[in-house]
Amino acid sequence: MARLNVNGSNRDFEAEPDTPLLWVLREQLGLTGTKYGCGVAQCGACTVHIDGEPVRSCVRPVSTVEPAQKIVTIEGLAPNASHPLQKAWVEMDVPQCGFCQSGMLMTAAALLKKKPNPSDADIDDAMTNICRCGTYNRVRAAIKVAAKTRTA
Repeated sequence: MARLNVNGSNRDFEAEPDTPLLWVLREQLGLTGTKYGCGVAQCGACTVHIDGEPVRSCVRPVSTVEPAQKIVTIEGLAPNASHPLQKAWVEMDVPQCGFCQSGMLMTAAALLKKKPNPSDADIDDAMTNICRCGTYNRVRAAIKVAAKTRTA
């Protein structure tokens, strides 16, 4: 039995040490908002925060996460989808199929924490997630809306 701090709660789980964090979150802890996309850390659908940093959980062995580290998934980003980014995502009609969106939101949230008023270049550098629907322009617009909301 092992323990992780996920979304502010200590959670016990049982898994092999080399099991990707993604599968522990989804299968052991029932947090299915974090998605499996590519399995090789390229698409970003599996992005979660570990101590505030965006991490691709599909390639992160669970044994490399210390019990004291704080993991935040899309379910823990904000209660009732109240994060400014979540609101901006809806306002700007970002999602199409929606599959990549939890990873996009987690990456964008980490960006706004580091750079509350990001430039287009900052957004381009940070947002390396892949969206098959191609909503990149709406992602950029939503990040800018959320940045204005947070600073207003």
